[in-house]
Amino acid sequence: MNQQTTPILSLKTALWLGISGIAGSLVLFAGDMLFYYNGESTDLIANMASAAPERITASGVCALLAAWLYTLGAGQIFYAFQPAGRWLRNAVFLSFAAVMIAYGIVHGAYVAIAVAAQNASAAGLPPDAFTELAIAANNALRQVTYLPFAVFTLLFIPAVWMRRTHYPRWMLLFSPIIPFALNGVVVGHLDGRWKTIIGGGYLNLILLLFFTASTAALWAAHRRSG
Repeated sequence: MNQQTTPILSLKTALWLGISGIAGSLVLFAGDMLFYYNGESTDLIANMASAAPERITASGVCALLAAWLYTLGAGQIFYAFQPAGRWLRNAVFLSFAAVMIAYGIVHGAYVAIAVAAQNASAAGLPPDAFTELAIAANNALRQVTYLPFAVFTLLFIPAVWMRRTHYPRWMLLFSPIIPFALNGVVVGHLDGRWKTIIGGGYLNLILLLFFTASTAALWAAHRRSG
């Protein structure tokens, strides 16, 4: 730790915030499965077209709940970067929080894709017949989100490597950029229901892994220092 700063958040609070992030990942993963899961079928648009309306509605609610939980979870990053100094701490926290908010917004926007797919199916057309605009809008949201994700990544990696945070260096192995970059490799080797489960919920599984590792790392560091 290169700088000493007055703690704003306690470790106990940070651990609870990490649990909030874990809960957010599980809630939004459940939301993914409400959209996508349909046995062995891996056609996600077709699966949404055949999902019960109650599943689509519940998945949309999951987006709101997860956005709240994820945004609270971002507070754990604030704690972990307290030794790094105000500017770096705030930049990493705000960029990560922006991504967490975007997770809920992007998932909520999938409701439009699901409804378009269901309307197309009801009209006797292919499920993707009406989804072009909804998918384009969703992709636009994703493109905007890549900016704070890039800022977070570019600041997170060197700070952890230089031991300017409460994290050990091995936390870099769980940086979200690594599984994000490996998405195609991991999902491309799966088939059937596992492709739908892992591929459909992949982005939330990234955060499940990250928040679990982050919480474990902070707890372990506290135990060693105690």
